[in-house]
Amino acid sequence: MLLAELFPYADLVYNILMVLYVITVLAVIIVVVGENRNPVKSMAWVLVLVLLPVVGLVVYLIFGRSLRGMKLISRSDLRELRHMSVIAPNDDVPTHMSAESQQLMALVNKLVEPHLFVECGIKVFTTGKEKFQALLRDIEAATQYVHVQYFIIENDETGRQLVDLLMRKARQGVQVRVLYDYVGSFYVRPSLLKRMRAAGIEVHPFLELTFMQFALRVNWRNHRKIVVIDGKFGYVGGMNIANRYVTGDKHWLPWRDTHLRLTGQAVAALQYSFAIDWNFTTRKLLTNNIPQDQPTNPTGEPLVQMMSSGPTNRWNNISFVFFKAITLAKRQVYIQTPYFLPSDSLLKALQSAALSGVDVRIMIPRRPDSMMLRLATGSYIKECLLAGIKVYFYEPTVMHAKVVIVDDEFVTTGSTNFDFRSFEHNFEFNTLVYSKAFNQQMRTVFEADMDQCTRLSLGKWKQRPLLQKALESIVRLISPIL
Repeated sequence: MLLAELFPYADLVYNILMVLYVITVLAVIIVVVGENRNPVKSMAWVLVLVLLPVVGLVVYLIFGRSLRGMKLISRSDLRELRHMSVIAPNDDVPTHMSAESQQLMALVNKLVEPHLFVECGIKVFTTGKEKFQALLRDIEAATQYVHVQYFIIENDETGRQLVDLLMRKARQGVQVRVLYDYVGSFYVRPSLLKRMRAAGIEVHPFLELTFMQFALRVNWRNHRKIVVIDGKFGYVGGMNIANRYVTGDKHWLPWRDTHLRLTGQAVAALQYSFAIDWNFTTRKLLTNNIPQDQPTNPTGEPLVQMMSSGPTNRWNNISFVFFKAITLAKRQVYIQTPYFLPSDSLLKALQSAALSGVDVRIMIPRRPDSMMLRLATGSYIKECLLAGIKVYFYEPTVMHAKVVIVDDEFVTTGSTNFDFRSFEHNFEFNTLVYSKAFNQQMRTVFEADMDQCTRLSLGKWKQRPLLQKALESIVRLISPIL
């Protein structure tokens, strides 16, 4: 009675709001159904929207929206960028490669712009200390520009060492541009960013979150780790800029990860990817050229393709490549990943490969950096072991490498984890290498890592506590949004 006296139109306002809410939910359901997603996912979202009033709509706005088809760069800017790039369209598939490699190359040419780089130089780093020292040396020698893109740039000793060098190079007249993921590098102090800008560094967050943009952007991450120096040297892989990769921290020894240093014209693909992300963030088009007289590998190997992937692409690019490579495997599939949350199709591909006699091995950390992801990963292990997949727990520290090795000719490594988030929600970048020598090199690394692993047995895995099994099953339900 008192409420009616104070707000005489309360009932009317309530009814109007309810009608608007119902219309909004119905509109969202129509959008979900109209996107023709996986039926299970579509039905799950419909149930969330219907059974969880208000909360369901908020959850959908944060986690359920699709960016498929959104443009990171305008067509005119993309044409100009292509014109400046030395990435010449090349959809010719070398006939001297295996039939399986030819199929993978053809797939990549369809998913991204056709290109194939030959005679590239590749240096593999498996320790953060070695990679960081090489990176600092190359930046120190820069004379024109340095482009840096990382998911995480920590405000620790390693991060400050890199930032101090970048500021010094900027003061020397070198163009320094830095992109960082806003969520991944959330704890970077504003004072550090202010110092960088005062030194002449152009530094910007990718998908910065504001109050108005929170629900539209919080679920998307730019997970790429790319550095381009004078167009001559490129770095790409899984390592961020943080002490945990170089010196370790109070919880772990230095994380075990894989990173590449590239020379040759493959560096142009890293520059091209950085330029698109830079254009999306700043609306500025980079005009830095890649030197035409790039050094080459005198052996003529390896053959390299570069692949970006993200929620704006028509296809789940890297997921497609993983699936194709696994289904083409005849002898072996070796995988290193910090988190193992495969899609249903990828899990079945691995199981069918193992059941048909392919040697499938998956290496994951005993103690990853996320308890939730550890539980979610655990929910898939029994299904793998039952199919004959060999599962290894890496014991010394966090296994953070993202590597897939197939048979004796194909390797891919980069920023992509073997999980839903990397396949569907993150902006990722991987290098695809076709080379028997490089494949052997990476298999040797994998086998050396196996010496520090414990192989799981089905009988022992079944004996884990009942509570752990229950938690794994519960967390698995939300694994697609972890």
